[in-house]
Amino acid sequence: MGCHRLLTVALIALATLLAHGPVQAERVKDLARIAGVRDNQLVGYGLVVGLDGTGDQTGQTPFTVQSLKSMLNRLGIRLPANVNPQLKNVAAVTLSATLPPFAKPGQTIDITASTIGNAKSLRGGTLLMSPLKGADGQIYAIAQGNVVVGGFGIATKDGNSISLNVPTVGRIPNGATVERPAPTTFGSPEEIVLNLHHPDFTTAKRVADAINVAVGRGTALPMDATSVQIAAPRDPGQRVDFVSLIENVSLEPGAAPARVIVNARTGSVVIGSHVKVQAAAVSHGNLSVTITNRTQVSQPPPFSGGETIVIPNSEIAVREEANRAFVFGPGVSLDEIVRAVNQVGAGPSDLVAILEALKEAGALRAELIVI
Repeated sequence: MGCHRLLTVALIALATLLAHGPVQAERVKDLARIAGVRDNQLVGYGLVVGLDGTGDQTGQTPFTVQSLKSMLNRLGIRLPANVNPQLKNVAAVTLSATLPPFAKPGQTIDITASTIGNAKSLRGGTLLMSPLKGADGQIYAIAQGNVVVGGFGIATKDGNSISLNVPTVGRIPNGATVERPAPTTFGSPEEIVLNLHHPDFTTAKRVADAINVAVGRGTALPMDATSVQIAAPRDPGQRVDFVSLIENVSLEPGAAPARVIVNARTGSVVIGSHVKVQAAAVSHGNLSVTITNRTQVSQPPPFSGGETIVIPNSEIAVREEANRAFVFGPGVSLDEIVRAVNQVGAGPSDLVAILEALKEAGALRAELIVI
């Protein structure tokens, strides 16, 4: 009864805190995840039947024939050992699915079927009953249903073909039924642990402080830059109410570190809001060299006995753009950096070169990350 009264008082305090919270505040549920509450990956193997001649070729995918024989044997149909059925409407597939936390037996989840043989399309096929296993080898769901394919492929006998998207991968909405829940540690320990999506000491401390203000001093304790330990009630009903309270606590997270992210393949550049530049002068110009090959024909006079020859003639032109230099003062902000670079007409690749040069000169007060 005392715990229930304490939880009610905490909820009232949280409502008051949320009503007067900062404008730029974020909820704890958007910043962190409870340890042990996670998705689980499932994988399986199965057969898709009923294809319109686009299945695996028998001579090149023996595992498809072996799987079909095993299935028929379990159904009481035994084929002679020396008989290999000529299959065109069957395809072997791998199955993948994500089992959400707290999924209960009888609920359904979506699955993805992908061919592993040389089947050309799964359009119109039906997946036969197949188990889905977790990393521990236990069966957590049973899959079966009609495959939905978002693409198609058409081929003619003369070798011409046309395809749209990928017809060898399909989805089965609600195609798997959960047979057992995934193991979780949510209700067992006396405390819960919040893991931040982006590790940061300042954010971890602010999360703990906000929870202590909303619930009570000593409830939350930051463990490191990622985890915050919170004392929680053991009663399942009270624990759900308590987690709901914690998730809706609002706070202002710590500022992100000063970083410049450069994608060398696409030329994309992302500059953080806290990036600063110390005093520096930058001059950037483009030098272009153009080589034009032209040929001339030398023809001898009539009846001279000479030969017609081709004489190559190359023309080289060098052009350098007269871009102006610009000066950065100490503590220049992001807006001033972008404005100065745009004034000289520098493109994304030029901006990358300028930022790398500033970093080498020690004028860029940020972490330069090239991906």
